[in-house]
Amino acid sequence: MKKTILRQLLMLSKRVLYGFLIQFFFCTVLLASTGNAQRKTLEEVKISVNLTDKSLSQFFRLVEAKTDFKFTFSDNLIDLKQRVTVVEESKSVYEVLLSISTQTDLSFVQVNENIHVKSEIGNSNSVEAGRSLDILINGRVIDENGEPIPGATVFVEGTNIGTVTNIDGEFELNAGEGAILIVSFIGYSAKRITVSNQTAINVILSEDLSSLEEVVVVGYGAVKKSDLTGSVSQVKAAEINAFPTSNIMQALSGRAAGVQVIQNTGAPGAGISVRIRGTNSIQGGNEPLYVIDGFPFSGNPTNLNNFDIESIEVLKDASATAIYGSRGANGVVLITTKQGKEGVTTVDFETSYSIQTIRKKLDLMNGREYAELQNMQAANDNLTPYFTQAQLDGFGEGFDWQDLIFQQAPILSSSLNVSGGNNKTQYSISGSFFGQEGIIKGSDYNRYSIRTNINHAISDKVRLTFSNTLTHLSTERRDSGGGSRGNSMIGSAISAAPISSPFNDDGSYRVLGNEYPFIAVDVINPLNFINEQTNETKSNVVLTNLAFSYNPIEDLTLKISGGIENRDNRNDAYTTRNYLNSPGRASVNTSQFRSLLSESTLSYNKTIGTKHQVNALAGFTYQDFLTTSLGASGLGFLSDAFETYSLAASATPGIPSSGYSNAVLLSYLGRVNYSFDGKYLFTASFRSDGSSRYSPENKWGYFPSGAFAWRISDENFFPDNSLLSDMKFRASWGLTGSQAINPYATLNQLNSGRTIFENRLFNTFAPSTILPGDLKWETTEQIDIGLDMGFWEDRVVFNADYYIKNTRDLLNTVRLPSSLGFTTTIQNIGAVQNKGIEFSADAKVLTGAFRWDLFGNIAFNRNRVVSLNNGEDILGAFVNVLVIGDNLTILREGRPIGQFYGFMEDGYTETGQIRFQDLNGDGTINNGDKTYIGDPNPQFIYGLNSTMNYRNFEFSMFIQGSYGNDIFNVSSIPSTLDFGQGLNMPREVYYDHWTVENPNAKYPRISRSTSARVSDRFVEEGSFLRFRNIQLAYQIPRNIINGNWFRSAQVYASAQNFITLTNYSWWDPEVNSRGAGTQQGIDHYSYPIPKSLTFGFRLGF
Repeated sequence: MKKTILRQLLMLSKRVLYGFLIQFFFCTVLLASTGNAQRKTLEEVKISVNLTDKSLSQFFRLVEAKTDFKFTFSDNLIDLKQRVTVVEESKSVYEVLLSISTQTDLSFVQVNENIHVKSEIGNSNSVEAGRSLDILINGRVIDENGEPIPGATVFVEGTNIGTVTNIDGEFELNAGEGAILIVSFIGYSAKRITVSNQTAINVILSEDLSSLEEVVVVGYGAVKKSDLTGSVSQVKAAEINAFPTSNIMQALSGRAAGVQVIQNTGAPGAGISVRIRGTNSIQGGNEPLYVIDGFPFSGNPTNLNNFDIESIEVLKDASATAIYGSRGANGVVLITTKQGKEGVTTVDFETSYSIQTIRKKLDLMNGREYAELQNMQAANDNLTPYFTQAQLDGFGEGFDWQDLIFQQAPILSSSLNVSGGNNKTQYSISGSFFGQEGIIKGSDYNRYSIRTNINHAISDKVRLTFSNTLTHLSTERRDSGGGSRGNSMIGSAISAAPISSPFNDDGSYRVLGNEYPFIAVDVINPLNFINEQTNETKSNVVLTNLAFSYNPIEDLTLKISGGIENRDNRNDAYTTRNYLNSPGRASVNTSQFRSLLSESTLSYNKTIGTKHQVNALAGFTYQDFLTTSLGASGLGFLSDAFETYSLAASATPGIPSSGYSNAVLLSYLGRVNYSFDGKYLFTASFRSDGSSRYSPENKWGYFPSGAFAWRISDENFFPDNSLLSDMKFRASWGLTGSQAINPYATLNQLNSGRTIFENRLFNTFAPSTILPGDLKWETTEQIDIGLDMGFWEDRVVFNADYYIKNTRDLLNTVRLPSSLGFTTTIQNIGAVQNKGIEFSADAKVLTGAFRWDLFGNIAFNRNRVVSLNNGEDILGAFVNVLVIGDNLTILREGRPIGQFYGFMEDGYTETGQIRFQDLNGDGTINNGDKTYIGDPNPQFIYGLNSTMNYRNFEFSMFIQGSYGNDIFNVSSIPSTLDFGQGLNMPREVYYDHWTVENPNAKYPRISRSTSARVSDRFVEEGSFLRFRNIQLAYQIPRNIINGNWFRSAQVYASAQNFITLTNYSWWDPEVNSRGAGTQQGIDHYSYPIPKSLTFGFRLGF
């Protein structure tokens, strides 16, 4: 384990070093062009001015518009209404100010890009250019209770000069008269202080109690939270980075109302399913659209590290998502990475080490119990007992196969971020490593990433924004699940006999199926999967976006951007010749995905008078998607030395395969926001998408939306009281779409093949068995009504939303008569509805020396199929585990999507066989007796986060859960009913099975003749309450370790998934072996989710 971590650290340092050198060089060049060395004085900057009898404020605005200088002054000391006259052509700013100084009692002092204005009667003609920062200022930063604030940032605006306060809240730095100090600290409102002639400054920071003034990112823009007209949830950096995860969406689980994050399995780097307000589509995906720093990303954002995220916004209603048109039906997740800020350069480093273990082991039979159960089966089937009493007495506990495949496994996560800048250029550069070994031996997931964000003002009208993320992913899979009778790794670890052991006396693998005559040959020694199979996937992901913004006038912005997403994947799978009955099998599959994006938008933001505010956006986007693939394989190798790197050495080469897919999306979009007096807020948007996927007459889809918000609390009739400080009503409507088909689904396709004529092999092309259809978009219409309220000056903020989503023109496969020559076609044939209600509350319960913040949310969603083709049912989720082969789920009009469908049990017969209910009363048990036996859709999901701070200590606890959902436990079918095959089983099968003395047992008679069907026996309650994270952190005082060199230091210990309350009998209730579409809630020998203990350290300097 230690060698693995050391190896990963060495690889990280080598990969990251090169990236840092390149990106630091680029950033240094930009900074050098705008740094202090290039700053110009008043005498060097030339301007032309033509003002006659104008106010002083007009003069200041003109100079600021034509130069990079900003005027600073005290409002109560300078009369901005006094009149001046200046007519100068191509004169220095120094000369122009000298003219103003002769007409007024003002003096001017340049401090970097600031011009400090003072009133000095009798001391005119005073202009100082390029004055140095020569005043030593001592200060102290405290809170409203007089307590010092250590670690607060103090910097001189427009410069890289800054510092942080010590443990007593004290600081000192050099600044010039007229300079502006920016004092800030997390959780407090920042203060701007203009330096006059004082050398001592005391600063009192007030807690930032109001979350309504925070800026929230929305599609193609940002608004204050108080001005939102749609339904948007925001998750901040501290919550996202609370504990290490392989996918940032895991950190979102339970933190946003109406967002269900489902971890399909516990394998390192395993897939994540996200559902926003339910499931919309049958044929297409139900994942939201992910937009990373403005780039619509394809698939799950596995390329990002939690540490790099500034915020995540989840757009839920149609007014928020319609701006993304045909990709907004399932919701939109906007991910904003950390950006540089003007001020002192900061370096933040974080590292953590976690130990993972399996949450719980299954309580299986020991050696003696297993042997006795086999003898029971033999007796019930009139066979000779397999074991004598002496043998039974000698088996004891036997071998624990779970201990063989499960291990303690580490996670190492390290991140470094450097950020800062001046008023021209801001930058943020980071490098990170995430390495996770799996709790099943041999499995792992490693991610190396380098991220750069640069924002550079080329001039006062042109700005460049550059975002770049480079990621390398590598994972070794050991999550072979599913199967039956121990023919998968996880199945074999449960089913292998405890009276067996993994090795023969000579050290070779024991062949479990040959050890005893009653054991099925299907049972494979799990060491075959762990040691003799490799399945490695490597990916290189590039996400780059470059944008230029041009402001021809103050209120108008033209933004032109282009970007690329590129993903190169390679999968190498090899089965050695030591694997049971294997001649050596190898396969290599590669794929490349490339997406090119071009966007041009024009935005206009204007405040008219004091009551009218207009924000308008118009744009054009083009995105191209290209996927290519290549695969090859081989069977039969003389040696395992080459693995997948010499397919030509195979005795039987496989037939190579290749693929190509290209699609284009062309879009026009527009949006208008209007606010009257801050009380009445209107939003209207429209997007038109043209997709190459659809039929010629249906290529274009049109997606309008509208929203209205009324801030009731600003009305004159609203009572002025200390209880209710804010109230806003929201209503919205809109249409969004979904591209639920592959790029060529509407075309006649030919499939290649081979045939023999006259003993000769010929290549062929033949029509596909799928009849192309005249298809149109899936369209989701959504209505949302919301209420936002703030209490006690917004110390408590409450949000409620009620929504109805109707999805029509569902795309689905329809069977055709065989006489047509086609077997299936795709048609727009159905409709689905989701409706629900969401609540969330954010409260600052206590403030002061002891702070307590609470955030909670709960969401209820009801899903039903409204219509299907000719009202016909659609059966799904077929399983074949030998004992049972049947469908598990059904789509039926009027019922929820993916509901479990099967037989209801009715106790046992007099011989111990399972009896099923004859629901249709025809005297036989057949498909007409099937009914609804469970629902994987939860009644509600919820999350609660509590954070307490006292002095340097912080204690946080995050609870997340689901209630009312069922799980179909496919694993329990062979593991509890497949008698006579020598499979190990849960201990309760041994102690609670049918006998004459125990006719009401949980399990039937132990006999090969026992038959089973898909029934409610295998449906279990999947509700759970999980303590997702419990953390204790300590902020290290700087005086303890002579800490003048660092800004902040924190150590913490946390526990993830340590406490889970559930009635589910198997490993973990958070499982979806087949994903979270129409086959949600199925557990089929899945890789279990671990619990972990984490120790970490955060350092800022």
